Amino acid sequence: MGYELPEKLKNIKAYQPVSGEFQTHLDANESFLFLTEEILEEIGQAVKKIDYRRYPDPECRGVCRKFAELIGVSPEIIMAGNGSDELISLIMANFADAGDKVLVAAPDFSMYEFYAASCGLEPVILEKENLVLNKDELIQKAKDTDSKIVIFSNPCNPSSMELSGEDVLDIAGKLDCLVVADEAYMDFSDASIAGKTEEFDNLIVLKTCSKAFGLAAIRLGFAVSNKKLTGILKTVKSPYNVNTLTQTVGEIVLSHKEYLKRCRDQICRERDYLYQEIKKLQEAYPDAFTLFPTKTNFVYLKTGKAEKIFQRMKEEKIAVRLMKDSVRICAGSRDENDAMLSVLKDCVEES
Repeated sequence: MGYELPEKLKNIKAYQPVSGEFQTHLDANESFLFLTEEILEEIGQAVKKIDYRRYPDPECRGVCRKFAELIGVSPEIIMAGNGSDELISLIMANFADAGDKVLVAAPDFSMYEFYAASCGLEPVILEKENLVLNKDELIQKAKDTDSKIVIFSNPCNPSSMELSGEDVLDIAGKLDCLVVADEAYMDFSDASIAGKTEEFDNLIVLKTCSKAFGLAAIRLGFAVSNKKLTGILKTVKSPYNVNTLTQTVGEIVLSHKEYLKRCRDQICRERDYLYQEIKKLQEAYPDAFTLFPTKTNFVYLKTGKAEKIFQRMKEEKIAVRLMKDSVRICAGSRDENDAMLSVLKDCVEES
């Protein structure tokens, strides 16, 4: 008798990023902005001084302190992670027992369901109506299914829509289970509840440096909660989960508050330009697709031509994200946006 995989791994499906050679990347919701020469010089000098013989700071104190200053909370309630993905997997592995239910909405970030299943948990799906997450339905479904964890992105990936901060706090206040609000895209909106986490015993907010801050390469995310939950997360993580290079670069970039604000503003301007140009196209061809409001750095289109649009973009070396009958398009530079819009217009105009 040979080795047999555990049940939880037999049907698990890997995350599939867009593959291929592309000149323009509008598929992964990354920033199109480069770090300034001054910041790169500062980083270069700092990495020369790292003692590469030694393990990283296990508490990530410097980078957590800078992030705390940036969002206006105490460093004591922040834990750094190897991207938000590590934090999600830690939560799934430690805040519920095998067989427990985890409530996720659909559509939402696919990795919630992935990590839940890989930890032996049972994902429970709340289907959104017209892509809108109904907070009352979410609360009721969590209670009816006795879910131990409720997790959702806000603003939502992929729909680009958001709940108000008051709604998210209402969810946490009316549930006894752990509530995880993933604010990966909140830098492009203004409904963050990261400053309210200490008022709740069951709330964790996830943040990332991969979107507005243009640091996807270094894999740096944060969990913001209360002292008790943050302490548990720090206890169950691996001892040196964030490497010294990431901590060093993160601490330097997070120190440049005005630079980060300029980045955020510039990305939002390009997002708004992208949205308005696609809206004009929708008005000219109202049956071609549905365009949803956006509070993120991308736009979301529902269309019967999703596969065609994706393939045409691919032919032009432009990467966008195909999601069944929808296409998610990240805001790029003005030239990148215009190149993508030209292809999109051609696709829509063709019968």
